[in-house]
Amino acid sequence: MSTTFTNQRFLILGAGITGNAVAHSLKSRGGLVTIADDNSADAVKPASINLTDFDAVVISPGWRQDHPLVAKVLASNLPILNEIDLAWQIRTEVSPHQKWIALTGTNGKTTTVEMVAKILQTAGLKAVACGNVGDTVIEAVDRKDSYDYLILELSSFQLHWIKEANFVSAAILNIADDHLDWHGTFDAYAAAKFSIFDRAELAVLNADDQEVVLRSNQFMGQKVFFSLESPAPGEIGVVEELLVDRAFVADPQEAAMICELVDVKPTVPHNVANALAAAGIARSLGVAHEAIQSALQKFTLGRHRIEVVCEKNGITWIDDSKATNPHAAAASLLSQLHVVWIAGGLAKGAKMEDLIARTKSRIRCAIIIGSDGEIIAEELRKQAPEVEIFNIDTPADYHKGGDSNSLMEAIVKRANEVAVEGDAVLLAPACASMDQFLSYSDRGDRFAEAVKKVVLNEE
Repeated sequence: MSTTFTNQRFLILGAGITGNAVAHSLKSRGGLVTIADDNSADAVKPASINLTDFDAVVISPGWRQDHPLVAKVLASNLPILNEIDLAWQIRTEVSPHQKWIALTGTNGKTTTVEMVAKILQTAGLKAVACGNVGDTVIEAVDRKDSYDYLILELSSFQLHWIKEANFVSAAILNIADDHLDWHGTFDAYAAAKFSIFDRAELAVLNADDQEVVLRSNQFMGQKVFFSLESPAPGEIGVVEELLVDRAFVADPQEAAMICELVDVKPTVPHNVANALAAAGIARSLGVAHEAIQSALQKFTLGRHRIEVVCEKNGITWIDDSKATNPHAAAASLLSQLHVVWIAGGLAKGAKMEDLIARTKSRIRCAIIIGSDGEIIAEELRKQAPEVEIFNIDTPADYHKGGDSNSLMEAIVKRANEVAVEGDAVLLAPACASMDQFLSYSDRGDRFAEAVKKVVLNEE
């Protein structure tokens, strides 16, 4: 398919960020675009679509395969496209020199792609993180002043549809239960994640994740494992207080220092793993150890990722609203010793047994919120009956996206009443936010505002 797209009739499913970016790019190349979306006043309702009016369909990530219109598209003979593959086609014509690096995982994706971008930029390369962070991939490709490297953060939804894009290096950070409501089974979810290697030359893999190790056998290209343990020859890992490289060195029997452990902040296990993965990707591109260390020393986590909101009376208030699934919440809980845990929201089909089993010794009490909060409370009562549980109901004056912050203020007030010196009050919900908040960032922002008002007495 030519990237001029002149007079080709495209149906785009989804009027969100991705759908609108695709529409803009296709229109600029002569395409005729119709956007369908149930929830947008500016889009056509899917029920009114006649597929015979179109030459191709672009499906936005997140649209479920059992949506009636998606089911019709799948049963038709129409070409089915996606933003990533369209961007790849455009890149082939406008920036053929451009190299793509891809990264996925249940948790840590955004942090790690931002680390990789920082490292490459520090090494003097023109690189940017894109995909589920920053610009969409098609916007990054369409820039007149083109990048040499795109570092793509890819979700399981995006990977499900990709058929054409190729990656110099690709990485999987971890695989744990998530989005089972969309994929149907864990195996289907994991298979979507691992499809990132279908078109990759080199794989960077987490040796500490048994699911990743087990499924890595299906990849026949070059594999580089990273681990929080001492690395074997051909691996990247941790030796005492150093991150070390035994994969991209002249003699694998020797080890080269990447950086010191304290260069990675916060120095918690899952963030060190992110740094190891980022270093592995950077080394696969020939970036020097010194540039990696310099970049990691300067790197700071994005908002709502183990973000300390305040410390008062020996109590630390932490916003990890980005912990939207059990795997992420477990990493967050295990980074603290004594936790007043704020948890709940939309579980997305995830189970909570393993989360509670791994972290119950760290949880002093739990404040439960959201539509699926009872799933967490039930597991706590079963496995850790000594943990006191407080349920917070939604105040009558609180509405999602509204001016009132009474819900989070009630949550923080209760936490402030039960927390004692040495505790961390941790917002790491293990669930998505959209039942009560606009997004995980809205949830985290409201938490910070409530802490300032209730704990610090700031209006």
